[in-house]
Amino acid sequence: MAGLIELPPDEARAAAGRFDLAALDRAFLDDPFPTYHALRRFAPLKRLPDGSVFLSRYADVAVCYRDARMSSDKKAEFGPKFGPGTPLYRHHTTSLVFNDPPLHTRVRKLLAAAFTPRALAAMQPRIEAVVDGLLARHAGHGRMDLIEDFAFRLPVEVICDMLGVPPGDRTPFRRYSLAILGALEPVPGAERLAAGNAAVSEFSAYLDGLIAERRKRPADDGNDDGDILGTLIHGEIDGERLSHDELVQNCIFLLNAGHETTTNLIGNTIDALLRFPDELRRLRADPSLLRSCIEEGLRFESSNQLGNRRLTADLEIGGERLAAGTYIHIGIGAANRDPAQFPDPDRFDAGREPNRHFAFGSGVHMCLGATLARLEGTIAIGRLVARLDGLDRDGLPERGGRARFRGFNKYPIAWTRP
Repeated sequence: MAGLIELPPDEARAAAGRFDLAALDRAFLDDPFPTYHALRRFAPLKRLPDGSVFLSRYADVAVCYRDARMSSDKKAEFGPKFGPGTPLYRHHTTSLVFNDPPLHTRVRKLLAAAFTPRALAAMQPRIEAVVDGLLARHAGHGRMDLIEDFAFRLPVEVICDMLGVPPGDRTPFRRYSLAILGALEPVPGAERLAAGNAAVSEFSAYLDGLIAERRKRPADDGNDDGDILGTLIHGEIDGERLSHDELVQNCIFLLNAGHETTTNLIGNTIDALLRFPDELRRLRADPSLLRSCIEEGLRFESSNQLGNRRLTADLEIGGERLAAGTYIHIGIGAANRDPAQFPDPDRFDAGREPNRHFAFGSGVHMCLGATLARLEGTIAIGRLVARLDGLDRDGLPERGGRARFRGFNKYPIAWTRP
């Protein structure tokens, strides 16, 4: 397939043979895609030394998302990883994403009220105002950090608005988010675990106070669809409300997920447009491509590169029989570069159609905030590209250095004219 960025055959076979999520090097973290191609070619169902399996083909990943024998409950994995009873264990085993029904169903139904078309339409003017304000603040300077000054600021403002977090309290949230999600790396290490546990504890203590204040107001004394905290506190599904710990941990999850996905969507897509300048010129000449450009950004450099499931019963995948109990690593980033699904997958194509990527997962665990992330990304990228002429890098970007979440810590940009 033309355009694939592949290792030479002997190197590719060797890379597939030694691949282990527990022993990733910096070269992989900077650019995993040649390794993903090698895995698809030589070990598409890669059995890792710990007995788990890594999937890199689109068709195999699709099976994981649609088959009911795939469990998202991570208590068995997170006990040894974080330690039972630790803040990280409590958080990641209570939040929406790492649970099966009935908890998953109950929490998702409560949260869904905040992401209805009506609620999102009501949020659009606020998103536009935040984007316009950020651009106005930096446009005259001719340069900014795409992540610190723009891509991170937008989703945090939006989610904090939804949860009723006062503007003056929002500064620590990026640090909390990076620490908590960083602990999800395949091998987080002692330093990351300590930072993650401290972040969950501090974040939880803050939310205890925020929730106590919101409880003092009646259930209907919120901001209509935007009062997500009131919905979570007072809402009932089948006569049940969230416990206090379920409430706190899912507020943390919302802030983390809302920040991570949109920040990386904006940063990764702008990076791709700068690496493929013909596509940037194409988008500027035809703004109607913005919607497909956002989808291509999600596919090309998916914010979430890895997912996991555990089999509850035997299942055949890719022609091989996997036993009940097998732990599966879903190669989202690999699947989204599979040439069997996406022609010329290593080329960023702002007009790519169709584009059935897995950046937001699929099935019952499809990302609840996907529509919000797309809305934020569309407004942010559309206005930035339209208003800043001569957009280019202004120094070396700094990758996040994580395998599960792909994005940048820093990305200096400059422009010639606002």
